[in-house]
Amino acid sequence: MEKTNVMRILEQRKIKYNSYYYGDTSAISGVEVAKVLKQNFNQVFKTLVTIGHSKRYYVFMLPVDKELDLKKASVVVGEKSISMLPVKELLNVTGYIHGGCSPIGMKKQFSVIIDISAKRFSTIFFSAGKIGYQVEVSVLDLEEKMNYFFASIVGEK
Repeated sequence: MEKTNVMRILEQRKIKYNSYYYGDTSAISGVEVAKVLKQNFNQVFKTLVTIGHSKRYYVFMLPVDKELDLKKASVVVGEKSISMLPVKELLNVTGYIHGGCSPIGMKKQFSVIIDISAKRFSTIFFSAGKIGYQVEVSVLDLEEKMNYFFASIVGEK
């Protein structure tokens, strides 16, 4: 399997990970990826990029079958409001394309907030920075070695 930039960064920081390839399937959405990998939807996370009223960017990670609550998210980061970054701006801001966006290895280091539900698991899965690739990383390592923080950011259905 090909090594992505995300995997190289994890290795540089001495963070253990497992990698998974699903590029030989028709999986596109996060829910489809979770099904193909036979993983719990609550343990497979998507990476969403937002822009605040202040024009700062924020990265939120949440389970693939959940929705980001923009009000909760704006309170967590201390913004008057936040909105989703338009898909056409994603590559320019992060260096990633839609469907292959990872919180690790973006062009610049932005604040990364992971939904608190991740704390129920010892590891979570997320994009390895390229469509068809996922990594499984320790929640503790994301907090301690990557300086990500946790908050309640998911909307109630």
